Amino acid sequence: MTCLLKEQKFECRVSSVLNKNVKSYGKQFMFDDDGETCWNSDSGSPQWVLISFPQEVDLSSIEIQFQGGFAGQKSHVEAGADSKSLEKVQDIYPEDINTTQLFKLNSVIKAKVFKIVFESSTDFFGRIIIYKLSLIS
Repeated sequence: MTCLLKEQKFECRVSSVLNKNVKSYGKQFMFDDDGETCWNSDSGSPQWVLISFPQEVDLSSIEIQFQGGFAGQKSHVEAGADSKSLEKVQDIYPEDINTTQLFKLNSVIKAKVFKIVFESSTDFFGRIIIYKLSLIS
């Protein structure tokens, strides 16, 4: 098991950032290995995280650590050659807990772009808070 985000160059986009405060709650904090920092979305559903690689990679699992009370509920993973050709590959069902959760995909997905869509949140306002996100080959 290899974390693609540590081994490969990648770009990340997110649906929103709380109050547009990127310095405190930006997407970069999902990947900094600091348990005190996080990506915090603004309110509203759905929220999403899009990861793009320069070349095709194999994805077998996803690890996410949410803030309890601000976890994704019904969610799914999309994959494709680019952000315009994404197709849904699998539903995932996160729990409303603080610990890191592992979501094994039904099969290895080969793609350049992956999008995790949080269709709903455990937060009444639809906010998502992620401390850690890993894509695993």
